[in-house]
Amino acid sequence: MLIGPGDSLTGTVGGGEMESRVIEAAPAVIARGEPTVMTFNLVAPERGDPGVCGGQVEIFMEPILPDPTVLVIGAGHCGQALAELAHWVGYRVVVTDDRPELCNPEVIPHADAHIVIPPAAVSEEIPIHSRTYVAAVTRGVPLDVAMLPGLLDTPAAYIGVMGSKRRWSAAVKELREAGVTEDSLSRIHAPIGLELNAETPRQIAVSIMAEIIAVQRGGTGKPMKEG
Repeated sequence: MLIGPGDSLTGTVGGGEMESRVIEAAPAVIARGEPTVMTFNLVAPERGDPGVCGGQVEIFMEPILPDPTVLVIGAGHCGQALAELAHWVGYRVVVTDDRPELCNPEVIPHADAHIVIPPAAVSEEIPIHSRTYVAAVTRGVPLDVAMLPGLLDTPAAYIGVMGSKRRWSAAVKELREAGVTEDSLSRIHAPIGLELNAETPRQIAVSIMAEIIAVQRGGTGKPMKEG
């Protein structure tokens, strides 16, 4: 049986109460991202069993998840280096920028998709799911302020914004004035990346990807000897 978005359903695991419980459990299985086995006794409804036909049923549930995707917003030097590194470590890579001369396969050959749109349109034009890691390496505060409210309405697993602490403070001030809540702002990793004292675009890309991998895998970013 294939359980899709909304009320989409193909096939069956027997119908009745047992099938209803499987359908009800599906969103949690998808959220965990790992297969699971549900076991049902079909003996005594008074004990909570979903049937009386006897015996026991095991149902294997496996989520069909989209590929982990790094969405790079900004195709400048840091965006180019980040797209190359994200591809190298195994992520699907989508690059977007409003400058077609930068956002193309000739400049960034390792991206899976190149989408030329303004940053503010990203959340409307590009599918963003719970396994999307957004790295906004844009040109300044106005672009960030225009882009972030839409991104915060998506289920993205990670939203990082590049820039100094001073730049981020200026952006936060404008976002608060625009009505963005503190809970929403707390989702944003800014300045983006782990503290490596990185200087070059490729070093900055390492810092960003280290943080993305830590978020995905539940890492701490601490030295291995500290656990």
